[in-house]
Amino acid sequence: MKNNKIWFVRKTYGYGWTPATWEGWLVLLIWLIIFIPITLMVKYDLILSIIGIFVATGLLIYVCYKKGEKPRWQWDREEDINN
Repeated sequence: MKNNKIWFVRKTYGYGWTPATWEGWLVLLIWLIIFIPITLMVKYDLILSIIGIFVATGLLIYVCYKKGEKPRWQWDREEDINN
């Protein structure tokens, strides 16, 4: 059984996603828990920190893409309401 529940919705303005369910907020919280120590590690190992930031952010984008609405540039939700 495939679960098609959307965890992230498109942003109203610009490009990207915002959490729409508790699962989306949990993913964002986990990302923050991983991201903050990586950024604090910069003073010890710059290269490893940069790699960690790219990997953590890449995984977040992947989850948003898989569990979110199709991304596109937009200026408001009026277009979605009319369609």
